[in-house]
Amino acid sequence: MKLQFEGQQWRVRIDEDELQTLLAGDGVIAESHAAGCFSLMATVRLSPRQEASLEGDPARWTLTLPEAPVRELAGRLPTRDGLLFELPAETPASSLQVRFDVDVRDSARRLKAARQGD
Repeated sequence: MKLQFEGQQWRVRIDEDELQTLLAGDGVIAESHAAGCFSLMATVRLSPRQEASLEGDPARWTLTLPEAPVRELAGRLPTRDGLLFELPAETPASSLQVRFDVDVRDSARRLKAARQGD
């Protein structure tokens, strides 16, 4: 899993193996020990709920995404189109936009390999 942060916009990009982990009901975890100064752990998981949610603290947090749109995205791979979720906050300036996508290069490589195997 790759994470990018820019202000109130986050991007979460996973590969197809991680997507299969999510679809199987498990979480995908990214962990960094930041040169021994502190640790960070980010988890992404799916939920039957309709909205995305974020919980935890700065060092250990979980992003929960609605399962239905993630499954629909999985059925369209490979695609450059990702999913965009808005996590509202008390003030509009604190709202968070999360873009979730599957690495299209990984998907394209897998599709090409599968076609060559036929």
